[in-house]
Amino acid sequence: MDSRTHHTVEEVFQDFKGRRAGLIKALTTDAEDFYNQCDPDKENLCLYGFPNEEWKVNLPAEDMLSELPEPSLGINFARSGMQKTDWLSLVAAHCDSWLFGVAFYYGAKFRFNKSDRERLFSMINELPTILKVVDAANVIDTAKKQVEVKSSVSNHSGSKSKSNLIATKASEPKVVEEEPEEGDENVFCNVCHVHYGEDTFWIFCDFCDNWYHGKCVNVTRTIAEEIDKYKCPYCGLHFG
Repeated sequence: MDSRTHHTVEEVFQDFKGRRAGLIKALTTDAEDFYNQCDPDKENLCLYGFPNEEWKVNLPAEDMLSELPEPSLGINFARSGMQKTDWLSLVAAHCDSWLFGVAFYYGAKFRFNKSDRERLFSMINELPTILKVVDAANVIDTAKKQVEVKSSVSNHSGSKSKSNLIATKASEPKVVEEEPEEGDENVFCNVCHVHYGEDTFWIFCDFCDNWYHGKCVNVTRTIAEEIDKYKCPYCGLHFG
């Protein structure tokens, strides 16, 4: 953000969204690169998110204005002895805390009144936490790997056909008959967080009431037609 003394709630929110997007990228699509950069043998490291939707792992205060709250220190040390998915979730929770700290630091610095602070929080609260996005991505990744393993076993044994694999998926999960309205900004994929568009297939979880791109949860329109009641991978993993 620039050095002007007056800023709007919308500007602070855009700063929040940019940093958030960068952190989500580090913890999902760039997770392997991020994991490798956080070597426990290195010095204390922090994960930084920037307004331009980029991220960087670096020593404390190397890439941030000294006035800003600092991200959690030593995330690379926490990596040691933890499952990768658990560690990514832990970092995600600390990232959520840091983002709120930065946003409300700006709210205080720019002297937002009670109404402005409430509006800023309300705008932020419309977005799922980074932890939720990362957990969903981890669950989807796990589910895809399980499907790949089942498919591999099926191909080697010859005892399970493709139709049987589809039937297995259909036994868990219902597709909502109506899709969201185009341009509805309150509807987004609970995995990739892209807002709704009519150019791709969507499916609705009857258990957590969230929407998903079919491609993000490995469900095609053909498979969905056989589903009675859809349970997303996250609900399937945590609630049976």
